[in-house]
Amino acid sequence: MPLDFERARFNMIEQQVRPWEVLDQRVLGVMAQVRREDFVPPRYRKMAFADVDIPLDHGESMSKPVVQGRILQALEVKAEDSVLEIGTGSGYLTACLAHLGREVLSVDQHADFIDRARARMAEAGLANVRLDVGDAMRGWQPGRSFDAISVNGAVAQIPQSFLGWLAPGGRMFIVRGRSPAMEAVLVTRIGEDQFVTDSLFETDLAYLNHAAPPQRFAL
Repeated sequence: MPLDFERARFNMIEQQVRPWEVLDQRVLGVMAQVRREDFVPPRYRKMAFADVDIPLDHGESMSKPVVQGRILQALEVKAEDSVLEIGTGSGYLTACLAHLGREVLSVDQHADFIDRARARMAEAGLANVRLDVGDAMRGWQPGRSFDAISVNGAVAQIPQSFLGWLAPGGRMFIVRGRSPAMEAVLVTRIGEDQFVTDSLFETDLAYLNHAAPPQRFAL
């Protein structure tokens, strides 16, 4: 029997995302609008709405819906906001951010991810997304600041460069710490060199390339 994607999308929101305290109606609305099944690898299409991380190429993964819902809610992206996404991945979160904000710049170190995401944005009719290939931990620069930043990979410590890309009043979602006990936080820039960090939830996320802590050696 073919999967009823609309019913599965409804169940994802009502049985997974909303119970995980994602109550922002704009966020729920965009997750109901964006066709998540079009952003997963074809072999996992029927798992698009499951409460699991979905494997991608290069050992990467697409976060489960509840985590992506919490990211979108925490960032509070407004219609006039510019957004930077670090780690394009499947492009699903990119599309959600594009629906919520004015423009999105998304960067990923894997050129094939960017190529696929570009095709998916075109299919979805999203013209306010720019995609770039680069390593945000090693030299890549956006050349400007943003109202919201979504970092879709963990870091041992938050890089100063990421903080510098936040505009005054800007918000950044990022996961920091040492696996398996990591902390998802929202960093808000309140002054030239002043930032407020709010703890959101505990999680475990794969590190961005070059962002893992040094290995500990036991004798």
